Formats: sequence, structure tokens, C-alpha cells
Amino acid sequence: MSNNTQRRLAAIVSADVVGYSRLMGVDETGTLADLRAHRAELIDALITEHGGRIVKVMGDGLLLEYPSVVAATQCMIEIQQGMVTRNQGVDEARRMVFRIGINLGDIIIEGEDILGDGVNIAARLQEIAEPGGIAVSDRVHEDIRDRLEANFEDAGRHTLKNIARPVHVWRWSAQATAAEVPVDEPLSLPDKPSIAVLPFDNMSGDEEQEYFADGIAEDIISTLSRLPWFFVISRNSSFSFKGRSTDVRQMAQELGVQYVLEGSVRKAGSRVRITAQLIDARNDRHIWAERYDRELTDIFAVQDEITEKIVGAVSPEFMAAEMHRARNKAAQNLDAWDLLMQAHWHLNQYDREGNIEAQKLLRQVITLDPNNDLALSDLAFSHFIGLMWGWFEDPAASLKMAEEAARKAVIINERNVTAWMFLGRIDIYAGRHDDAIGKGRKALDLAPNSAESHGWMGGILMLSGERDAAISELELAIRLSPRDPFNALWYAPMSVLHFLAGRYEESIGWCKKSLQDLPNAPPGVHRPMAASYAMLDRMDEARNAIEALRSRIPNVSIATTRQQMPFRREADTAHFLDALRKAGLPE
Repeated sequence: MSNNTQRRLAAIVSADVVGYSRLMGVDETGTLADLRAHRAELIDALITEHGGRIVKVMGDGLLLEYPSVVAATQCMIEIQQGMVTRNQGVDEARRMVFRIGINLGDIIIEGEDILGDGVNIAARLQEIAEPGGIAVSDRVHEDIRDRLEANFEDAGRHTLKNIARPVHVWRWSAQATAAEVPVDEPLSLPDKPSIAVLPFDNMSGDEEQEYFADGIAEDIISTLSRLPWFFVISRNSSFSFKGRSTDVRQMAQELGVQYVLEGSVRKAGSRVRITAQLIDARNDRHIWAERYDRELTDIFAVQDEITEKIVGAVSPEFMAAEMHRARNKAAQNLDAWDLLMQAHWHLNQYDREGNIEAQKLLRQVITLDPNNDLALSDLAFSHFIGLMWGWFEDPAASLKMAEEAARKAVIINERNVTAWMFLGRIDIYAGRHDDAIGKGRKALDLAPNSAESHGWMGGILMLSGERDAAISELELAIRLSPRDPFNALWYAPMSVLHFLAGRYEESIGWCKKSLQDLPNAPPGVHRPMAASYAMLDRMDEARNAIEALRSRIPNVSIATTRQQMPFRREADTAHFLDALRKAGLPE
């Protein structure tokens, strides 16, 4: 230990901005300016007032040290409450929300820096804190519970990443400020075997191999989703636990499932080791565990074997032949599969740069394997998502490329779910509502447990005038993926459905929920928000929503909205467009 190194007991605070990368993707300059303003006008002054010290700044993150844990906690509560006030009246897409972890422990001081387990635990607590909330260790709670008028809820013991022993966690959150936002209810178990496949841990020691481990889990989810006897949680909700060391029972409770599959992948040269274990989380028992040491060329056989074990362990009465029929492995070429998994990883970032990189990789897959229907349907998906977010300068050309890729995919493999979904959406743009519904039902028949299939079908039914059926499909999509930030895709049509039914407050609530969960939500969500505010004669808010919409889609108008929202019922079109005119959308 150097002469400059000291030890002492201190309160350590770790804080960061929720969804910072998405905020930067939307408006880098504005996000940096907002963060500087929040610090200059609120955060830094409170830190100084309560005797804290900024140890270091890491982009959107802060590491702080306080001599008093009471002062540290009071300061963080005041910052979170202050941010609620500062976010009022700010467009949802630009709101900045912090999550904070506080720990009390020994630290090592080296110059201006601090190190040690006390710091590491604070960082891990920050990772499991709720947006706008604070997570503290039991030691912190013991010191503050009789000295601060703050309500901390017992969150139980958590196994935190790289921390040897479980930590008892307590949580605090600011009072909800948007009562209009629908409240999530506790999830009950479905009436058939329910399972979540967690992201497999990458044990290769190479972060660039992360996509490979993700690909194993994604393929298992895809296969299980095609089995009608299972209720399978969507990839995006399962992967929300990636990098988190959370108790399996808690995960199962949050996702509303009985079974959890978890595992790891170690890839070295031409060999791969995969471990997997199936857990009955509600009864706290292991069903089975297995380790596979294989050549990389056997990767598809291992995925099939894991799936068979799940089916046999959970529901042995299921027919093996039916499971084989439900499989769809287009990528038997390992090089093509590897590129396809990389493309999946980039697509799942839901940003413009990731979309462009995914398209490049998918074209490489198609060059290697022209009959790879999964690459073709993913290419259609990338073009369609780009249209929704307004990333492409020529929407008509992108729509045409999406249609060409999806049609090739179903010619090669008529069981390609993604391709059928997007052919249905393309029919909607052409005003062929009955054809669109037919293709949506085809996708649901092929993958009855796919959250995406139910969600896109909800959008098709919304535009086709089938309001009750649309709401049912969207609710099921959300239940199949309860922790999915991209449920914002389903909240948007839900808001339109409530607008059309004259439930304007509820429509605004769904819009706010969309923007709260995904600040970079599809820009079209501002349309029903503006329309609903206009119908309630809340004109300032209506105009703000129109401004937010036009900042994302500069050429948006009544004419372009008519094209992008092709309602079957003329009354729905008139109602929606008249409200947008009232809100100030130009012709």
C-alpha cells in the first residue's frame, strides 16, 4: 500500500441516467446540455450543501463520497424529488431520470479516487435501482430508518454481480407524478406451462463473443414460441435481466412464469461448452442440468437437445413429432448463423447505426446462403422498423425492399413467422385490410406464443376497425413480454384505440407510458397524444406534442398521416385527422 493510500468508513453513492444512450441517439447536443443544466442548477449545489464530494464523472454517471450516510441519503432524495419537478412540462422524449445506489462501507483512498468493495456494492445497487428511485444496502437502512422521514421498502436479499455475499436491499421511489399512466398489476400464472429463457452467460472472456451466447438463448426461445402448449416470455423481457445477478424466484415473479432456463456458453477455437439448467422457480427446485462439450458444427443439435429436454421435463405428454414440426432452422451453415446472430444483436439495439450494420450483415448472410429465409425476414423487419422511426429518406423504396425480402422468405419457407407478420403490415399500407388480417392469423397459427405476432396483429386489427379484438391482442403481447422496453410499440396502437373510443385521458396515459419506457419511442406516438389533448381542449399540451412530432418527422402532415394510418373506417380517419388539425398539424 503506497504512502498516499488511506482507508476510512464512508457513504458511497453511485448514480447514472436511465436510457442515456437512447437520449444521446435522439439528440446528442440537447442531452449533453440538459445534463449540464441539471447539474449546474440542482445536483452539484445539493451535493455541496450536504457535505458530499464528487469523486469522478463517467459520462452520465457520478461517483460520490459523503462522511454521513444520513446526509448522503437525504441529498439523493432531494435530487430525485427535484428531478420530478424539473421534468414537469418537459417533452417525455427528453426527460432525464436517474437511478441511484447508496452503500456504507470501508473505502480505499488513492489520491482523488476511491476503491474497494464498498464502492463496488454501491455501483451494483445503482444497477438494480428503479428509474427515479434509490436502492440502499441494509447497513445504510439501519443508520437512516429512525433519522429520516423517508419510506424505504424491503426488497429482500439480492445476489449482486461480482459481490461474494448476498446483499439485503431496500428501495425508495418518488411519488408517481403521472396518475394517468396505467398501473401495472401483479402477474398471475398462465393456464399452461410458462417459461422464461434467460440470456446465457458468455464465459469466453471475450466481449465480442456476447452475440454468440445471446444467439443460443434466442434460438431456444424461437423454437419454444412455436409450441402451442407453452407460454413463452419474449426475448426482450427475458434479456432485460442480462448482466443482473437477481434471485431466480424474483425473476420468475416479475415475469409471471413458473419455469426458468439459464445457462452459459464458453467458445474456444472450434469447440464450445454449453451448460443449461431448468428451474421450477415457484417450487424452488431444479428439474435438470446438463453440460455439453461439442464441436461448433454440432451447435444446432445441442439447441434441439436442450429444447427436447425442456419439453420432456415440463410436459412429457407433448408429441415429439409436433415439436420437430415446429422447428425452423434455416441457418445450418455455421458461418451464416454466426453472422445472423451478430445481425440480431445489432437489430435489438433499436437505433439507426445498429439497423444499418444489421442490414450489412444480413446481406452477407444472404450472399453465403441465398435460401436463408431468416436473414430475408430480418431484412424486411429492419426496413420496416426504419420506416417507423423515420430513419430512411425514401420510405416508399424501403417499403418495397421490405416487401421483396418478406415475399422471398415465405417462398423459401412458408412457416417463417416474421415474414408473414410484415407482409400483413404491408397489406395494411395498401388498404388490403382483410388480406392483412389473414396474414396476421397465419403468423399467430405458426407462433402462438410470439409477443411480436400478437402485437403486430393488434396494430392490424386497430387499423381494420376491430377495436376489442385489437386490445385483446395487444394485452396478450404485453403479458408475453412484461418487462420489455419495446412494449412501447404496443402502447402506441393502444393509445390510438382509446382515442377512437373517446377515452382521451386513457389515450394520453398510454402515450406517456410509451415515452416513459422508451424515450426514443416511434415518433408516431405523439400523434394520438396531440389529438387527445386537442379533444380535451388542452391546446398548449396539444401544440407541444405536435412540436415534438415535427422535431422527429419534419415533413409530417395531415396528408402523410393519412397514408401512414390507413384506417378502414372513414369515420375513424375523420375523427383522428380533425383532432390533429385542431392541434395544429398542417395539411
